[in-house]
Amino acid sequence: MSTPKEESGKVPLLQPPPVGEDEEELQVQGLGRRILEENRKLWVVAGPSIFTHFSSFGLTVISQAFIGHIGATELAAYALVSTVLMRFGTGILLGMASALGTLCGQSYGGKQYHMLGIYLQRSWIILFTTAVLLLPIYMFTQPLLVLLGQDPGISAVAGVISLWYIPVMFANVFTFTLQMYLQAQSKNIIITYLAVLNLGIHLFLSWLMTVKYNLGIAGAMGSMVIASWIPVLGQLGFVFFGGCPLTWAGFSSAAFADLGAIVKLSISSGFMLCLELWYNTVLVFLAGYMKNAEIALNALSICLNINGLEMMISVGFLGATGVRIANELGAGSARRAKFAILNVVTTSFSIGVVLFVLFLLLRGQLAYIFTESRVIADAVADLSPLLAFSILLNSLQPVLSGVAVGAGWQSVVAYVNVASYYLIGIPLGAILGYVVGFHLKGIWIGMLLGTLVQTIILLVITLRTDWRKQVKISQERLKRWYIDENSRSQGSDGII
Repeated sequence: MSTPKEESGKVPLLQPPPVGEDEEELQVQGLGRRILEENRKLWVVAGPSIFTHFSSFGLTVISQAFIGHIGATELAAYALVSTVLMRFGTGILLGMASALGTLCGQSYGGKQYHMLGIYLQRSWIILFTTAVLLLPIYMFTQPLLVLLGQDPGISAVAGVISLWYIPVMFANVFTFTLQMYLQAQSKNIIITYLAVLNLGIHLFLSWLMTVKYNLGIAGAMGSMVIASWIPVLGQLGFVFFGGCPLTWAGFSSAAFADLGAIVKLSISSGFMLCLELWYNTVLVFLAGYMKNAEIALNALSICLNINGLEMMISVGFLGATGVRIANELGAGSARRAKFAILNVVTTSFSIGVVLFVLFLLLRGQLAYIFTESRVIADAVADLSPLLAFSILLNSLQPVLSGVAVGAGWQSVVAYVNVASYYLIGIPLGAILGYVVGFHLKGIWIGMLLGTLVQTIILLVITLRTDWRKQVKISQERLKRWYIDENSRSQGSDGII
């Protein structure tokens, strides 16, 4: 069986990971040159990633904008589904897929190219099984929301919308894993091209089905289903038909081997990210128990969607940070890993400061994109200062989580998230909102404090990390993978 080729020649199917780094080369490089080089590597991954996440989140925002003009109840129901149910399923799948970022990133940095395709297939198996297990939650959304005390009228419409999310959820199985796989190789520009096409198609179809033909929720959600599968088909075509010759050698029986180790890392990754994504879900639920719940939910959902749009920048940096750290650890370079962290934190936080000022100035004006109600727009304006501070924290916290993904610390960060979010943020929010009487603003303030605590802890952990030790850990992991895969490949190429 022939192996994939690079420009320089053939790459062995199994090749030992590299050891050490060229310290002298780093020492002779000037600071300016190092900054330019690092930013080039960062933006090759971060640029397409940010735009792609903007596009993906844009699908949700476009749908919300069209549904919001159907009626207030429909908007509130969509808010419940998109910020509660969708975050629940998306959090689990995206979190579990982030384990692939660690595995592919370190393998690519360690020149274990053949393993990327195998890890991709293993992740498909794990995430598809997880999606099947999540089906009952989507199928019985209405009774679950009523059981949790949500408004029956809003819950009934939410139950209809949630059924439309089932094909979207299965599309995410492939979308998230393919993005991690392509990002690790800095080949995610294809994702950007597909995202541009996808966003335009969704905008046109949403207008056609909801405005032109007046199909209501079915029109808006039908457009979302179509838009969710377009990138999947495009990315699969790119991978299968020669876009990744170095890392994709076809389907392999090795994908079914050693699933336990990846399941363990996937669960840790999923738990870490879910605890972050579900944090805002609790905020939406608490808002749903207040008086005038419809106004509170609508105003909050608009703020969270604006916040979410900005967070797509940070999530893009999260993915890029994970790739850069994993690549450098896999390549054995502690100094480059540290420099990559400093560069991405500085870049992301600078962008956050600019957006912080911008959203303080705009206040409630952006609300009219989603609603025609002056009451809801005024409620959004009242929450704008908290939205601005959320944006500022979001420019730093996800980047530090990206460091954890690149280094494989998902389990540690999961414990930090539990303590910061659920032992500090939510209890403080409930006290300020319901006991002190600050209502929705009080809940949000408490949860912001929880995020601040989490950010400080992650910053301290990152600053105190011995990165040379992390390199050794990464190298030992790559050697174990090499030995395990070599022993399994004896006597068989394993390709189906």
